[in-house]
Amino acid sequence: MKFPRQYTLKEISEIIDTEFVGKDDFPVLGMNEIHVVEKGDIVFVDHPKYYDKALQSKATVVLINKKVECPDGKALLISDDPFRDFNKLTRSFAPFKSSNSAISDTAEIGKNTVIQPNTFVGNDVKIGDNCLIHSNVTIYDNCIIGNNVTIHAGTVLGADAFYYKKRPEGFDKLLSGGRVVIEDNVDIGASCTIDRGVTGDTTIKEGAKLDNQIQVGHDTVIGKKCLIASHTGIAGCVVIEDEVTLWGQVGVISGITIGKGAVVYAQSGVAGSLEGGKTYFGSPAAEARVKMKELAAIKNLSSLLKKSKGE
Repeated sequence: MKFPRQYTLKEISEIIDTEFVGKDDFPVLGMNEIHVVEKGDIVFVDHPKYYDKALQSKATVVLINKKVECPDGKALLISDDPFRDFNKLTRSFAPFKSSNSAISDTAEIGKNTVIQPNTFVGNDVKIGDNCLIHSNVTIYDNCIIGNNVTIHAGTVLGADAFYYKKRPEGFDKLLSGGRVVIEDNVDIGASCTIDRGVTGDTTIKEGAKLDNQIQVGHDTVIGKKCLIASHTGIAGCVVIEDEVTLWGQVGVISGITIGKGAVVYAQSGVAGSLEGGKTYFGSPAAEARVKMKELAAIKNLSSLLKKSKGE
């Protein structure tokens, strides 16, 4: 998430009421999670396991819960609860805005685009030309939809990320201030749910085709010309490269990459990154030929045991 203007370190510290390490006028351009940070961004870290990763990231401001040595060219915001204060920044720079109509006055809708009855289009949404949005679709604020996109009934774009911190009193939600971006020539089936990024974008690239009842988690990127069958669940921060096929009921763990041209057979569980250009099956998913041989061996195990006993 980029701020509307350049802020100073002192200004940011005053918003969240924290100490800081660095010059008062140190420039701050935005805020992002660790996997999408850029120069000028704030990143937060609240566990020693990830201190080094945050301090060595591209972020130039680190919101941290311990006084540590500040790397050259960076600044620190010292907080007793970085998670809480990251939420404060989201509330400040991406506050919730209620809507007073089914299609917001601030939405931009392109030429020859058809929006069927009972669809909700939120604030600052942009929809391109020649799109067809069927009834009962919900498009939350700030979503971007390209040209020649079809979205079927009941789909929701831009719901919050499923991202919580466990505290003694219960689960504390990390607020979502990101977007959903749908590029040109994408088809999305009925009753799909595509969550927005926490601070960045959940992106479905040009020419991708999604079947019905698919879940796409926050900050995930689905590449060009991907084909995803129904009941597939994709967690947050996944990178699916171009021309990948996921068949029905595939489950994908967070934070992994599926390489270009990979095919994952139905009901497989993807528990780690997969190389491109190969076919996978099983849970955890492995190369299909290897997995099929393993299943065949298991099937023959009882007969092999009988032979070994001389039965």
